Amino acid sequence: MIYENITKSIGNTPLIDASALTRKSKVKLFLKLEGHNPGGSVKDRAAYNMIQSALNRNAITKSDVLIEATSGNTGIALALIASVLNMHIKIVMSEGASKERILTMRALGADVILTPAKHGIEGARDHAVKLRDQYGYFMLNQFENDDNWKAHFKTTGPEIWKDTKGGVTHFVSAMGTTGTIMGVSNFLKQKNNHIKIIGAQPKDGDSIPGIRRWSKDYVPKIYNPKRVDRIMDVSKEQAVKTSRLLASSLGVFGGMSSGGAVHVALNLAKELEKGIIVAIVCDRGDRYLTTDLYQ
Repeated sequence: MIYENITKSIGNTPLIDASALTRKSKVKLFLKLEGHNPGGSVKDRAAYNMIQSALNRNAITKSDVLIEATSGNTGIALALIASVLNMHIKIVMSEGASKERILTMRALGADVILTPAKHGIEGARDHAVKLRDQYGYFMLNQFENDDNWKAHFKTTGPEIWKDTKGGVTHFVSAMGTTGTIMGVSNFLKQKNNHIKIIGAQPKDGDSIPGIRRWSKDYVPKIYNPKRVDRIMDVSKEQAVKTSRLLASSLGVFGGMSSGGAVHVALNLAKELEKGIIVAIVCDRGDRYLTTDLYQ
C-alpha cells in the first residue's frame, strides 16, 4: 500500500493473541501493538489529531511555534507530525528521560528542552507553561486537550470493536494523560455499556515511565473518573517482569508501561470465568535499551 505521507499510516495496529498467558480456555487476552505506528507509540494518534484539528479550526497556522511537555512518547509523536507539516516545535521534558527518546526527537527536528529530573513530568509541565507565557508559543496541552481523547474515540476504540467483532468485554490501559482510556471508553461504552474499562496505575511510591499516579493538582483535566470502572495498581517490579516475559515468550517488545498494563490484564483474567480482554501495548521496547528495563 502506498500512503500520501507517513501520517496516513497511523492507526490500524494489530491485535496479537496472548491468551496462552491466561491459562484459561474461556478467557481471551489480545494485545494491541501500538508500536506499529510510524512514531513507535500510541501517542501518534493523539499528536496528529491535536495538531491537525487545531489547524482545521484555524487555532494555529503552520508558522506558529508549538510547545509541549512530555515524558517521551508524545514528544516523539509531535516531532514526527511537525516535521511532516513543516512546523517548528519545542519539547520540554525531564532530563531523566531515556537517551533514545531525546535523540529521536532531535533527529525529527524538534528543539528539546530538558528540566531537572527531580521535578519529573510536573516540572516539565510547569516550565512549558512558563515558556508559553513568556514567548507566545502555542501549547497543545495534551492534559487538557479534548483532541487527545477524541483521537482514540475516532480510531482506537472502533478498531478494537471491529477486530473483536464486538466481543470485547474488558479493556485495560495504562493511565498517563488518560487520553487513550478516555477515548476508548467513550466509544466502547456507546457500543455496549457492560464493557468494563480498567486503568493501570503505579503503586504508591513507585515510578513507571508512561504511567502516572497524579497528585491532586496535576490530574489531567480530560480525565473523567466515571469513564473508568476500576483502577488497579501495579508495582515497578511487576511491570518490569511482565515486560520481559512478553519479549521472551511472545516476541512482544514493549516499554515498562505496557508491562504494567498487561500485568493488570493478567490479574484481571484470574478473576474471570470467561471474557475477551484487550490491553494496550503502547510503544516499542527499543527506546528503553539504555535504561534498566532490559538489563
